Amino acid sequence: MSAVQETFISHLVELRDRLLRAMLAVLVVFLCLMPWAGDVYDLLALPMMKTLPEGTHMIATGVVTPFFVPVKVTMMAAFVIALPVVLYQAWAFVAPGLYAHERRMGLPLVMGSTVLFLLGMGFCYFFVFGTVFKFIAEFAPKSITPAPDIEQYLSFVMTMFIAFGLTFEVPVAVILLAKTGVVSVDKLVAARPYVIVGAFVIAAIITPPDVVSQLLLAVPMCLLYEAGVIIARIIVKDRRDGGEQALERIEGN
Repeated sequence: MSAVQETFISHLVELRDRLLRAMLAVLVVFLCLMPWAGDVYDLLALPMMKTLPEGTHMIATGVVTPFFVPVKVTMMAAFVIALPVVLYQAWAFVAPGLYAHERRMGLPLVMGSTVLFLLGMGFCYFFVFGTVFKFIAEFAPKSITPAPDIEQYLSFVMTMFIAFGLTFEVPVAVILLAKTGVVSVDKLVAARPYVIVGAFVIAAIITPPDVVSQLLLAVPMCLLYEAGVIIARIIVKDRRDGGEQALERIEGN
């Protein structure tokens, strides 16, 4: 067997081991949470339940839905809790093949992306859900008694979590584009009008057809883009100043 084949097989074995460790971490957390699966779902449903009329409950139209939906929610919660372990396994697999400067940039990038995604989910849960559900409840005719289906609610929640989690990744994407030199900071600034229009278009597609939820997604996206541009400008300026100082020292010698 050639050295190339041996290296390739060793990489596959390491990838398998890393995946198994990540899956095991998620499974362990899931099994620990499973006895409280109903409570985990109740926690997820709390923003909706607060806006429903007193005595009203959510419904399940499927025979096995009352069992499978809490299990799905618990699995999602287990993945979020075990995310540091999952990301560490991914980083441990990729890091040996990176250069030193790539490792210095990669680790903060992974950590920052994770924190921002979780912040996006938290913003959605603690602020957006309550605002949107309250708006819908107040707008609905008094002759209608809302009784949301738990499966549709889970689908809605997952869509919103992913949408807001990815929205909070905008600064990372902007900084990465500027730091790698793919797009200059000046071009990022010039693209601001298109970003604003695109943010509202994306919000109109992803969120429910109400103005409140669209604004709550589009406005943070625009603000986070501005924050990314500001940070990118600082990073690029520091890198340029550092390069000029190094060049001056070389010329002085």
